[in-house]
Amino acid sequence: MKYDFTSIMDRHGKDAIAVDGLGQGFAPSKPKEGFDVIPMWVADMNFPTVPTITEAIIERAKHPAFGYFSPTDEYYDSIIHWQERRNGVTGLSPEDIGYENGVLGGVVSALTAFAAPGDAVLVHSPTYIGFTMSLDNNGFNTIHSPLKKDSQGVWRMDYADMDAKLKQYNIHVAIFCNPHNPCGRVWEPEEIQQAMEVYKANDCIVISDEIWSDIMLNGHHHTPTQSVSEDARQRTAAMYAPSKTFNLAGLVGSYHIIYNKYLRDRIVAKGSKAHYNDMNVLSMHALIGAYKPEGYEWVDELRQALSENVNYACDYISEHFEGVDFAKPEGTYMLFLDCSKWCEDHQVGMDELEQRLWDVGAAVQDGRMFKAPAALRMNLALPLSRLKEGLERMDKYGFNA
Repeated sequence: MKYDFTSIMDRHGKDAIAVDGLGQGFAPSKPKEGFDVIPMWVADMNFPTVPTITEAIIERAKHPAFGYFSPTDEYYDSIIHWQERRNGVTGLSPEDIGYENGVLGGVVSALTAFAAPGDAVLVHSPTYIGFTMSLDNNGFNTIHSPLKKDSQGVWRMDYADMDAKLKQYNIHVAIFCNPHNPCGRVWEPEEIQQAMEVYKANDCIVISDEIWSDIMLNGHHHTPTQSVSEDARQRTAAMYAPSKTFNLAGLVGSYHIIYNKYLRDRIVAKGSKAHYNDMNVLSMHALIGAYKPEGYEWVDELRQALSENVNYACDYISEHFEGVDFAKPEGTYMLFLDCSKWCEDHQVGMDELEQRLWDVGAAVQDGRMFKAPAALRMNLALPLSRLKEGLERMDKYGFNA
């Protein structure tokens, strides 16, 4: 490969909660003496990003003034070209593109534009913790429609359950995760179309989180929610960002695509009220650097590296972790493990299992916060050599101790 996905980066002291935030909040605890940390929890990558990003930031930083500014034509053109080449989006114009400090900020702007505290909002479960926190912090009543595994172990939406709950709770705003985090499903066009028909029948605005849309595994392809029908195009606010793709979360910055002027005006108005939702000039140049030709090539190689990691991890877990169930992710770099049968068979609770893993530096994430009773979420975006070491520690000290 042209780009480096094998070197082990030392992130200590470089503002990374993945390694320096252990033992704080909902992070894993620090490992015992004699073990280093292998970060497999928070969803950022342990790879160096594409060099054109740092080059763009450094070049702009050479100029010693950082005053007020407006997004440039190059910024909008970069997004339009990226969406066209990566996702087949046509007809996108600068006026359809809006800024948010983060995807969750955009979710909250959209929620508060079309629902009031106490209103019910539909979301699938397992549920990304960021959605849960955003809904709880803003006083909404979260209604979960559980995803179900079919006979082949593939996560599927339950359209009848969605429809019933939209009607029962008089819901008119829903969050849709495409691709799904933490399950890793890359929804097929027909699945999205059927879901959007349910939302349409219930006059429901859809907030589609598509931050993972670039992270496709093993040949899978992303279908933008807005692309499946004209109605979907008009009732959906789609949230994107380069942050998950290129590891830019610390720079802050995302964008939404909203074709319907009424939706766009309401959401933009909400986002503007606190006078905080403004782009950072270095974040703008980072996006431009990310969406250069080198960025296209880098993402293609990233997908290869992540696919190899996912394939290895799934094969290893199937062979060594008896009683642990999972669906092989089609997108994202997260693996969601159902440990309920293993815990029952071994009479070991999740608290004890997690502590076994954390003690030896296998810093995986507690999956219970994603509304699953006995689960772990694993970040597989790290050099394969470190992933192998992490899995071996999980095997020796955790699941087969």
